[in-house]
Amino acid sequence: MRWALLTIGAFLFAGCTASAEQSASRQAEADRDLAKAIGDRTAGKPTDCINSSTNNDGPQIIDHKTVIYRQGQRVWVNTLEAECPSLEPFNTMIVELHGSQICRNDQFRILEPGSSIPSAYCRFGKFTPYSKPKN
Repeated sequence: MRWALLTIGAFLFAGCTASAEQSASRQAEADRDLAKAIGDRTAGKPTDCINSSTNNDGPQIIDHKTVIYRQGQRVWVNTLEAECPSLEPFNTMIVELHGSQICRNDQFRILEPGSSIPSAYCRFGKFTPYSKPKN
């Protein structure tokens, strides 16, 4: 009996270690994706809203708390108000627009591939612009 408990404990510990390693690997990949998207741009003053009609690209999901919008040479990085567990690359964001802007505290939901039921609501945070340096 004691041996069985030790074996189960070892498997649980191994599962936690693997999970921690996977989480660290995902975070490292998210950090690389964010650095690649920003490139040599410099951060500007965060703002509450961005114009939704000039988005050339749809949102790029970086991780559970970060979304990128591109407008020409400018990249807008949104750090969500709280973590959104369903927010993962290759999922679809369903953004509820109220006018022509996407603003802080606006809500969105996530639709996972193959699913027809969207996630719970998540909220945008402030948008930080990243622009190319002027020569």
